[in-house]
Amino acid sequence: MSTGIFELTIVILIAAGLGVVAKLLKQPVILAYIFTGIIIGIFSFFHLNNKELFQTFSELGIMFLLFLVGLEINYVSLKIVGKTAILVGLAQIIFTSVIGYLISIFLGFSQLHSLYIAITLTFSSTIIVVKLLSEKKDLNSLYGKISIGFLLVQDFIAILILIFLSGFQTGEKIILGDIVFTVFKGLTLFILMIYLGRKILPLVFDKIARSQELLFLASLAWCLTIAASVVKAGFSIEIGGFLAGLALANSSENFQISARIKPLRDFFILIFFVILGSSLIFSDFSGLILPIIVLSLFVLIGNPLIVLIIMGLLGYRKRTSFMCGATVAQISEFSLILAALGYKLGHLNSGVVSLITAVGIITITLSTYLIIYAEKIFKRLSRLLSLFERKRIREDDSFTKQFKKPIILIGAHRLGQSIAHHISKEHLLIIDFDPEMISRLKRCGFDYIFGDISDAEIFERANFEEARLVISTSTNFEDNFALLLNLNSFKNRGQLKIILRAADEKEALLFYKEGADYVLLPYFTSGQYLGKTIAVDPSLQILKQLKTRDLEMMKRMLYS
Repeated sequence: MSTGIFELTIVILIAAGLGVVAKLLKQPVILAYIFTGIIIGIFSFFHLNNKELFQTFSELGIMFLLFLVGLEINYVSLKIVGKTAILVGLAQIIFTSVIGYLISIFLGFSQLHSLYIAITLTFSSTIIVVKLLSEKKDLNSLYGKISIGFLLVQDFIAILILIFLSGFQTGEKIILGDIVFTVFKGLTLFILMIYLGRKILPLVFDKIARSQELLFLASLAWCLTIAASVVKAGFSIEIGGFLAGLALANSSENFQISARIKPLRDFFILIFFVILGSSLIFSDFSGLILPIIVLSLFVLIGNPLIVLIIMGLLGYRKRTSFMCGATVAQISEFSLILAALGYKLGHLNSGVVSLITAVGIITITLSTYLIIYAEKIFKRLSRLLSLFERKRIREDDSFTKQFKKPIILIGAHRLGQSIAHHISKEHLLIIDFDPEMISRLKRCGFDYIFGDISDAEIFERANFEEARLVISTSTNFEDNFALLLNLNSFKNRGQLKIILRAADEKEALLFYKEGADYVLLPYFTSGQYLGKTIAVDPSLQILKQLKTRDLEMMKRMLYS
């Protein structure tokens, strides 16, 4: 036991050190885990594949990962871009898998191996994409919502494939009767979890939610119970985790449960990727270098190109199509799990698993920079990308409109809404990239442009030269700074007033240095306002008026 603790300590120390390096290089921590395994394999500290403890931890890691996937399935987020997400998701899966299969056959792989390779190339990492888009503050943009939408479609298909494959035993040949029986068992369990999740579990978990410790313990007990039961039914423990999470997705405590389970997932999933990385050292890569290069290029270039073409045909602008395409230039953690399951079932050899893992390392590394610098890359390729844009664009029904408004407001969320409701609609133009917010602006009768201010075409359509006041409530420093520099070059700059939002005092000072007329620091501005209010009315009678006014404003913003 002491030996196991010592080995686990080495794993965690190396992973922590490489995690810091990955953070500095702006890389996902998954790569740190895989390289931890590679280092352990190179220096032969010990053999992870031979340790029952590590194998158990690895299975628990995938189980908790799929538990959270099931727990966080939210179809509401698909409503706004649902049709596009489903069409792009399914079309991308079909075209990528077919082309990937043909490439694999051409490279000399067997039909079964080619099928596995093609499927693994199809899925992109929702976890990595969500993290990167969140850091860029693009999750609520049109391309962000479409990307997350079709990534959820990919995840759903991946789960179905995993459920299907986990119904077979190691080394078992797949025959038609087994396929039918496996599908029947899977559907039965799926329907049962949906029923429990709607009728029974919300009542139970609402009762125990008052105690956070009990909620965590009950959630863990539920997950492990379902996993153990599903194993008895012939499926894997990992699929049990997904079904357990799916059953709790409709509970009002799903976010609390998710927050508590994530540290467990992060710890145990570390071991899975470490084992995967260590297995690369014992693999024979002879004859695999060319396939690794070709398949990596297909994922990095072919996948984005497929999405670009599909979205262009659906009538989206080249920028939206390109930004969505950039999010699929890597393979998913599901691809690595699928490869590991195929090896466990005897469908794949260690060489194919190593091939898929190597493609994963290359594509995850390079695609991270592609997503981070997508805007700059788009500007360089903008003319060439016009080939993928239809003449009749259906992305925005106001795309052909030209505006000449004296006041332009960029960003209509909480702060922006408060400003907008105090300005005459006939004088105001709002620019926002959130489709849900655009729907709200339509209902309220505001003039708007649907798009991102960093897009040159959007900037041109807004006719900033005609404005006397520009207000940006965006929290993106780079976008605000670029906007300020562009507006400073205008001939009418002397008459144009510019108000920008900053995250802190350092950003505010930089904006003032470049000539901003006023910088919004929400906590700073609200503090000044409240302080002056108290000074003017020491009896604090005005607080009742402020409360009444604010409540009315909140209701208007919530129900508009």
